[in-house]
Amino acid sequence: MDNKFFKNIEKKTGVNMNEILALANSLQNANFRDETTVRNVIRKVAQIANKKVPKETEDKIVNSIVNGKEKLDFNTISKMINKK
Repeated sequence: MDNKFFKNIEKKTGVNMNEILALANSLQNANFRDETTVRNVIRKVAQIANKKVPKETEDKIVNSIVNGKEKLDFNTISKMINKK
């Protein structure tokens, strides 16, 4: 991938692309029916996005993913975190 492309994304979002790529690599063999795994992913995404996730919101996201109502990807979790 073009390094300039990543630098532009980092500049616009403030999110370090190395962190995103590391997270993506760590998710490849993860068990998303495991509550602890899902909670750890949510917390990592929130940390990368520099967002606080209230316990109630985290619980809703976990329930939705563990029970198969939502797919687990960065976009889905970001949207859920940013819901008001």
